[in-house]
Amino acid sequence: MSETTEMAASSQAQANPLLQAWRTPFETPPFAEIVPQHFLPAFERAFADHAAEIAAIEHDPSTPDFANTITALERSGKLLSRVSAVFYDLVSAHSNPALLEIDTEVSLRMARHWNPIMMNAVLFGRIAMLHENRATLGLTGEQMRLLERTYTRFHRAGAGLDEAAKKRMAEINERLAHLGTSFSHHLLGDEQDWFMELGEADRDGLPDSFIAAAKAAAVERGMEGKAIVTLSRSSVEPFLKSSTRRDLREKVFKAFTARGDNNNANDNNDIIVEILKLREESARLLGFPTFAAYRLEDSMAKTPEAVRGLLERVWKPARARALADRDALQALVAGEGGNFALAPWDWRYYAEKLRQIRANFDDAAIKPYLSLDHMIAAAFDCATRLFGVSFTERKDIPVWHPDVRVWEVRDAQGKHKALFYGDYFARSSKRSGAWMTSLRDQQKLDGEVAPLIINVCNFSKGADGEPSLLSPDDARTLFHEFGHGLHGMLSNVTYPSLSGTSVFTDFVELPSQLYEHWQEQPQVLRQFARHYQTGEPLPDDLLKRFIAARKFNQGFATVEFVSSALIDLEFHTQPAEASRDVRAFERAELEKIGMPEEIVLRHRPTQFGHIFSGDHYASGYYSYMWSEVMDADAFGAFEETGDIFDPAVAKRLHDDIYSSGGSRDPEDAYVAFRGREPEPDALLRRRGLLETPEAA
Repeated sequence: MSETTEMAASSQAQANPLLQAWRTPFETPPFAEIVPQHFLPAFERAFADHAAEIAAIEHDPSTPDFANTITALERSGKLLSRVSAVFYDLVSAHSNPALLEIDTEVSLRMARHWNPIMMNAVLFGRIAMLHENRATLGLTGEQMRLLERTYTRFHRAGAGLDEAAKKRMAEINERLAHLGTSFSHHLLGDEQDWFMELGEADRDGLPDSFIAAAKAAAVERGMEGKAIVTLSRSSVEPFLKSSTRRDLREKVFKAFTARGDNNNANDNNDIIVEILKLREESARLLGFPTFAAYRLEDSMAKTPEAVRGLLERVWKPARARALADRDALQALVAGEGGNFALAPWDWRYYAEKLRQIRANFDDAAIKPYLSLDHMIAAAFDCATRLFGVSFTERKDIPVWHPDVRVWEVRDAQGKHKALFYGDYFARSSKRSGAWMTSLRDQQKLDGEVAPLIINVCNFSKGADGEPSLLSPDDARTLFHEFGHGLHGMLSNVTYPSLSGTSVFTDFVELPSQLYEHWQEQPQVLRQFARHYQTGEPLPDDLLKRFIAARKFNQGFATVEFVSSALIDLEFHTQPAEASRDVRAFERAELEKIGMPEEIVLRHRPTQFGHIFSGDHYASGYYSYMWSEVMDADAFGAFEETGDIFDPAVAKRLHDDIYSSGGSRDPEDAYVAFRGREPEPDALLRRRGLLETPEAA
C-alpha cells in the first residue's frame, strides 16, 4: 500500500465511527455519530480485513491444527461482526429509505463475501483433516463441539462440491440474499402504507387503553389529535377483540392478512415462487431430495417425517377443540340476532364474549394491571431469583432511538455481566413482530467479552404520558423475548460461534418459551400486576379468573400456529413446481388438513417473514412447538419441588441450558437438566388439549 493510500485509509477511518475504537461506556456503538453513509465504507474495510484473515489461514504452511485453523477462524471477522450487528439492528428496528437502499446492496455483497469462504476447498481440507483425526487431538468438550459444528457448517454450505456445483451454489446464494431482503422490504412497505383513522363513531367497544395507544400511533406518524389503527399485531388484535363495528373489523382484518399480497409494488408472490425453486435446487446440489430434508438433517427433529408426526399429533385435538368453539361462537351470534355466518374477523370478538361467559374474564379487565414497566420489573425479578443477576438502568449508553432503554446486568458477585437494551414500542421505522438480537456476543477466547443483548417489541405506546398497558399476550411476548435475552446474557462459553443462542433452531425456543411460564405464576402476578392508576395489586378473584381462562381459545391459537407450520413444511417438501401459484397452493393445503374456514393462518405466505425474509426458520417454523414439548416438561421440574424458584433446579437450568450456548448437544443438555427426555404429552396438557372439547 502506498503512503498516499495509507493516509487516505487512515483519514477515512478517523471520519467513520464504525472504523474507530468506541470510547463509550462498555465500548458500545455510538449511535448518534453513525449515519447511513458510514456503512458501505465500513463494510468494504470489514470484508477486506476478513478476506485477508481467511487467506492467512488458508495459506498457513504449518500442519493444520486446532489453533491455526479452528481457533484462527473464530478470531477472524471481528470488524465484520461489529459493523453487521449495528447495521442489521438499525435496518430492523429503526430503518429509513437510505438504510433500506444500502441493505439491498449489502445483502448481495454479504453473499459474495461468504460464498468463497464457505466453499474454499483448501480451508475445508484443513477442517476435514482435523475432523477425521479429532479423537487424537486431545480436545476439550467445547473444542470438540466447535470442530464438529465448523465441519458441518462448511460441508453443508457446499465446500465439498465440484467447481461447477460451487459456482451454481454461489449464484443461488446471491439471488436468495436479494430475494429475502426484497421480501422483508415489501412487507415493511405494506405495513407503513396502511392505517385506518378512527372517528368518534368508529370507537364503539374500544377500551380507553386502546384509544390512548391509537392516539400515540397517530402522533408517531405525525397526525397529532387523531387516532389510528395500524397493521402492527399489537394494534390489530386488540381492535378485533373489542370493536363492535363488524364492518371495520372486516376492513382491518383483510388489510392485515393481505400484507404482501395486494398486486402492488410490494407484492411477494413471485418472490416466494423463486425462493422455493432456488432452495430446492440448492438442496439437490447437496444431495438432498428436498430443502426440508436438507434443513432438518441439522436439527433435533432430523427428518420432515418427525416434524409432521409432532404437528399432526397436535393438529387433531386442536382442530376438534376449535370446531367445538366455533359452534359455540356461532350460537352467540345467533343469540344476539346476528343473521350472518361467523367470519375470521368475528372470531376474536365473539371469543372474548364467550370467555366472559365461561370464565368471567376478558383481556380488558386485566390490562390496567399489566403496565410495561411493571412487567419489565417482573421479568428482571424472576431472573434475579433464578440466576442471581441484577439490573440497573443506565442513562449514559448511546441508543438508536429515544424510546430505547438500557440496563447493566451484574452477576451474583456484583461483576459486570452484560448490557440489556429494551426497544419496546411500535413505530413505522420498525418491522413488525418481536425479536432478540445482539450487538456483541459473549466469548472468552482472548479475555472476557461481555455481551450487548437487545429485545425489540411492537407494543402500543400510551398517549399523553400514560403508561403502556399490555395484554396478557403482550406480557407473555415480553417474557418470551427476555428468555432469549437471558440465553445471550448468561452465556458462558469460550468460542464466539457457540455463544448464547447459537444452537439448533428447534432448541433455541426452549429458553424463551420456558421463561413465559413465570409470567403467569400467581406469586409473580400478585407482586407485579398492579393497577397503573391506583397501584392496587391484582385482586385475587381476577387473578383466579385469569388463570382459569388461560386454556381458553387454545384450539384457535393452536390451529392458527400448526397450520402455518404445516404450510411451511409443505412448501419445502413438495416440488417447487407445486407452489408456482402461491394462493392456490395455500388454499389446497388448508383444504387438505381441514382448516376451519373461520380461522386464517397466523402467517399467510406473503407475510411469512420467518421463512421468506431469510432462511433461518425455513422448514423450521415447527420449532416453537418442538421446543414447547420441552418447555412444558421442563417447568415441571420446578413444579415438582413445590417452588418455582427452587435453587437446585435453577442452577441446573443455568448450567445446562442458559449458559452453555451451543457448546454441547441439545439432547444431552436437556437430559442433563431434567434427568430424562421430555414427556410429549406435557404440551397437550399445558394447552388443555388432552381433555375433550366439552370439558374446556
